Amino acid sequence: MKIEIATNLAIAFQALKVNKLRSSLTMLGIIIGVAAVITMIAVGGGAQARVKAQISSLGSNLMIIIPGSLLQSGVRLGTGNAQTLTEDDANAILREIPEVAYAAPISRGGGQIISSSNNWGTTIYGVNPDFFEAREWPLSSGRMFEYAEIAGAGKVVILGQTVANQLFGSEDPIDQQVRIKGVPFTVIGITEKKGQSMQGQDQDDGVFVPLSTGRRRIFGEAMGRIARIGSIAVKVQDGNDMKATEQKIAELLRQRHRTQIGAEDDFTIRNLTEILEAQEAASKVMSALLAAVASVSLLVGGIGIMNIMLVSVTERTREIGLRMAIGAKGRDILEQFLVEAMTLATLGGLIGIVLGFLASELIAILAGWAIQLSLISIILAVGFSAAIGIFFGFYPAKKAAMMQPIQALRYE
Repeated sequence: MKIEIATNLAIAFQALKVNKLRSSLTMLGIIIGVAAVITMIAVGGGAQARVKAQISSLGSNLMIIIPGSLLQSGVRLGTGNAQTLTEDDANAILREIPEVAYAAPISRGGGQIISSSNNWGTTIYGVNPDFFEAREWPLSSGRMFEYAEIAGAGKVVILGQTVANQLFGSEDPIDQQVRIKGVPFTVIGITEKKGQSMQGQDQDDGVFVPLSTGRRRIFGEAMGRIARIGSIAVKVQDGNDMKATEQKIAELLRQRHRTQIGAEDDFTIRNLTEILEAQEAASKVMSALLAAVASVSLLVGGIGIMNIMLVSVTERTREIGLRMAIGAKGRDILEQFLVEAMTLATLGGLIGIVLGFLASELIAILAGWAIQLSLISIILAVGFSAAIGIFFGFYPAKKAAMMQPIQALRYE
């Protein structure tokens, strides 16, 4: 059996050598098809990986509650402009809805952070330790806020990676002094790197102070008196229905804010996990669509193989008759032409893999797109190209195997 396969392969390569240009043009469809499929799968896989990274960076089962819109002189200023959320809202959500694991109040503003020799404009967040739990955002070094610092508006700060690098470079920032709006703060921790958000913003470009400190020392005393906050990060416990929990939170806030029936809510709940999962689903559909379109080239390449193999059978009719006359069976002729067709397709597939890899890397460099090459897609591409050779080569091979030796020898 091994000898027969080796013989058929030798005959196949010899036949391909005789008509090099025709063989190359026949493989072109397979080469383009495989290269296109691998490139599209790599680009689509990169897009999916980016969405998954965004989901991971946000934290699982996360919702963000923001204030509603503000109406001023008949002009609606957009979502988030009103001050309708309080710390008590966050505490009530955590206390009254058992599905909620964390409800972290957040205040935010902008400002310049100054170290001894550098400064950096960034976002300042007033938070408590529950914020880091809700966002699944551990520290890479240092420590978290202590109870006394939270209760007494301690002048301590945790830096994001970007801010730490801008202010201190390779120097260790822990226990160093920085100034925020003229107030001295001690750096007690550095967050782990999060990367970009789904809006493309650098999540590491920020600093975190205790919520009480933010109100009293940074964001203004008025905010301290009325205990307003900018948003609430809600983490739902695993295994609970996000949609149902979102509805419970909405009903609770409507009760607390005394919203009239039929009136517009003065808050907005954004289910970030749901949004990103929708993006991931759309990315998968787009990847499948791109791969399907690219696969048309494989189909065209397969038809090209069938066409050329039919021509080859016609050209080699006398050879087929001669082989049958000296004892070759129909099965031997069938195997010979199937091996030739499969060799054409497989060689085209291997070349297509190389071109697909190069094209993917070129797209990553020139367009700046993320790519993710998959070993499974490469194996499938080779296997699929070989299968195309067998599928489209079967009819010509069967036609050759069914020839009568006498008629084949008489063919001119």
